[in-house]
Amino acid sequence: MALDMKPACETCGRVLSPSGEAFICSYECTFCGPCTEKTHHNACPNCGGELTRRPTRKPARPS
Repeated sequence: MALDMKPACETCGRVLSPSGEAFICSYECTFCGPCTEKTHHNACPNCGGELTRRPTRKPARPS
């Protein structure tokens, strides 16, 4: 089962690339680094779970 790589921070709307820095909880709520640290203090505002660095994904190869 693949992660749902959400394209934007759920707090500020900043665009998040698949290979860039983003943070997720176990429910895949997704946030940028500044919102994770300064606004949410490393806890998901939706479920209270820990926000950890989302794994990166290489861009898909053209077919």
